[in-house]
Amino acid sequence: MVPMCAKVLYFAKSAELTGHKSETIRVPSELMTLELWGNLANRHPRLFAVHHSFVLAVRQELLFIPPLSGG
Repeated sequence: MVPMCAKVLYFAKSAELTGHKSETIRVPSELMTLELWGNLANRHPRLFAVHHSFVLAVRQELLFIPPLSGG
């Protein structure tokens, strides 16, 4: 598989945990969601704090959206 660059956008708690609002990563051109999660979690181990409750939206960019809390 040929690697490609993907832009990852982090929102709310995920931006706080990674210290980034966005980053560009290299990933295989064919990738399963769990493989992508593993790649991101290896890069940013603190993301495990939200691993049971995140939304991953894949379009031309990857959006990592943790649940929002409010009151």
